[in-house]
Amino acid sequence: MQNIARKGDVALTPFRVDQWQQFFNRYDRNGDGRIPITDFIAALRAEGRNVPPKIIRGLQKRIQMADTNQDQIITFDEFTEMIQSKEGSKYGKYFQKYIHYTVASRARYDTTDGEYEDEYSCSPPKLCMAIFSIIELITFIYDWVYYDGAPRYGSLGEILIYDPSRRKEAWRYVTYMFVHMGTAHLVVNLSVQILLGVPLEMVHGNWRVFCIYISGVLAGSLGTSISDPTVFLAGASGGVYALMTAHISTIIMNWTEMKFALYQLFVFGCLIIVDVGQALYGRYSGDPAASRIGYVAHFAGAVTGLLVGINVLRNLRVKRWENYVWWASLVLFSCLMLSAITINVAFPSYFPPQKV
Repeated sequence: MQNIARKGDVALTPFRVDQWQQFFNRYDRNGDGRIPITDFIAALRAEGRNVPPKIIRGLQKRIQMADTNQDQIITFDEFTEMIQSKEGSKYGKYFQKYIHYTVASRARYDTTDGEYEDEYSCSPPKLCMAIFSIIELITFIYDWVYYDGAPRYGSLGEILIYDPSRRKEAWRYVTYMFVHMGTAHLVVNLSVQILLGVPLEMVHGNWRVFCIYISGVLAGSLGTSISDPTVFLAGASGGVYALMTAHISTIIMNWTEMKFALYQLFVFGCLIIVDVGQALYGRYSGDPAASRIGYVAHFAGAVTGLLVGINVLRNLRVKRWENYVWWASLVLFSCLMLSAITINVAFPSYFPPQKV
């Protein structure tokens, strides 16, 4: 029997094999190195009441497969062969997660990352933010070329930008995110959404991040239409801010599964406070350029990212109080969005006269 097991491509040291021995001995009631499979599975289920069912099912399947001589008893040699095998690496991860939930603290069994960090994956490919960024870049380049270096209101910009006098063209409430007012505006938004969006995709998947991003964009235009009914909108800042606060959502809901949750919360909180403060100062400082910034889109996107993030992002271990938070965020977000849509539809006199 080899002395090195593998978790993915990371070698497990002999010390880690000793950890597996301790784990096996926990369920070897007679101390003879042999555990009946039915007793092993029953013990895992009994002790792992708070373990996600997916992990229990994975362990049960692999334990049964590890019984190579079909005697309905698993020995420590069979157990370690299962963990060390190439196929078993997947199930070794399940065992490590089970240990995290039931047997010992993370500091003892996982000396590198938290459970949340273990979920990072590039398979399937994470394309949501990349696709949005490419479309925004193509739109910008097209208008730049079309207007010979002045991409402010190129043909695509005129069609896609949120124009309060063309509210009947409903696509503008979303498509304004593809139009950017200058190179700096584009570079900042693309950089932030790639740096913040891709890590979210690596844990939560493309569609969850897509929902958050689009919800933030839509909330940004709806919020601006109500607070500043004459303001034009361009840029993906609503979606970008939604990504920022979505990170806060996942930190809150996966606090115990993250290794540096408090540090991450502090960093994202400072980033949001500084940027929002700067936008508010510019809006009311008398700077003509800054006064045209739709800061409410930033704020609405941030609120949306927090609420929608709680609803759609993965929660690795659901606690009772988190269920209440989930329902509260769903109700609050639904009420805010329905109110904004109702005002836009039912009170046309509040908005500028329409040109269409």
